[in-house]
Amino acid sequence: MTDFAAIDFETANQSPSSVCAVGIIIVKDGKITDTYYSLIRPVPNYYLGWFTEEIHGISYADTIEARPFPEVWAEITPKIAGLTLVAHNSQFDEGCLRAVHKAYEIPYPEYAFQCTCKASRRIFGEKLPDHKLPTVAKKCGFDLLNHHNALSDAEACAVIAKEIL
Repeated sequence: MTDFAAIDFETANQSPSSVCAVGIIIVKDGKITDTYYSLIRPVPNYYLGWFTEEIHGISYADTIEARPFPEVWAEITPKIAGLTLVAHNSQFDEGCLRAVHKAYEIPYPEYAFQCTCKASRRIFGEKLPDHKLPTVAKKCGFDLLNHHNALSDAEACAVIAKEIL
């Protein structure tokens, strides 16, 4: 795959619409041509305390002044126009995208998604101990140092996608 947008969301709580950060890596002709990261004021806007902060380090205080999803997505939409979206465990990221569109009553444009986790299971199978993002990224030559940072995770996904999709 040479042209795509790797995407990763972080959420504030168990609601898939509660996206609190997004990272995107744009790949064209097999090269990273653009990156995008933004905090997002989640909806619903509550955090699960130490649990979510322990995972991604984002707190309520970090996002209380952040822009809401529609403003952030308006910046992203032209960047990803015509591109397949790629995510590691795309079911989660596509679910978040659908849920936040629904929460804001924004029509969902049926983005095409590819999943690097599913591709990893198909290609590497039992050769890997698991198919988590850091494991697959390492197999593809990328050392994911800042796991659960949306931009770092999107970058790892982009490296994997270029290797196995």
